[in-house]
Amino acid sequence: MVMGFGIDIGGTGTKGAPVDLDAGKLVGERFRIPTPQPATPQAVAEVAAQIVAHFPDTEEVPRIGVAIPAVVQRGVARSAANIDTSWIDTDVDALFTEVLGREVHVVNDADAAGVAENDHGAARKEEGLVCVITLGTGIGSALISGGTLVPNTEFGHLEVAGHPNAEKWCATSAREREDLTWQEWAERLQVYFSHLERILSPDLFVVGGGVSKNSEKFLPLLDLRTPIVAAKHRNNAGIIGAAALGARG
Repeated sequence: MVMGFGIDIGGTGTKGAPVDLDAGKLVGERFRIPTPQPATPQAVAEVAAQIVAHFPDTEEVPRIGVAIPAVVQRGVARSAANIDTSWIDTDVDALFTEVLGREVHVVNDADAAGVAENDHGAARKEEGLVCVITLGTGIGSALISGGTLVPNTEFGHLEVAGHPNAEKWCATSAREREDLTWQEWAERLQVYFSHLERILSPDLFVVGGGVSKNSEKFLPLLDLRTPIVAAKHRNNAGIIGAAALGARG
């Protein structure tokens, strides 16, 4: 078994675990600590160090993978979603490597989830173009072509049906905030996924995020040419994908 280690940083919780990279699954139970407020890079890095220390048997893992809710370019955060704005333009790779005392590779959280689904999840056998969409407070996206990740796509911020930011109109948070029925929400998702279908022509959509556990309530209501399925790894996808991308460096 090839062992990796992944950490997934969210707005409310930061969680991590060792990962069996061959099987694409957690080794034991994940460990979660509430994300500190304010969620500054230094404060979150110290929480990440506590999570790694919780698993002393993983000292031989050569590189820790960390998924963050931000666009990441060569280890530097270029945005910040549900974390402190001080992340923007921070060299997160360097900071986390220093605080953890281990080599760290930082990636976008939706990209991590996409890699998990591509390697060992709902998109494992798809050789074409896969678009993974995570529905939650916002909308995250990952685009994978022939098994290769195209990073930082940020399709949640597309203009759709006159709405300048799609995620504010059709993310899970919009359904909850406006108390939409599943049918009403599915009508918005239909517009959103039809738009993605027109501009990408993907071979498969994979829908993740916490709401994917209720996929039978809304996915059958969508009428698309492209097959659309629920993600397999759900809330563990960020950890698994971060570990995989960390191992690849």
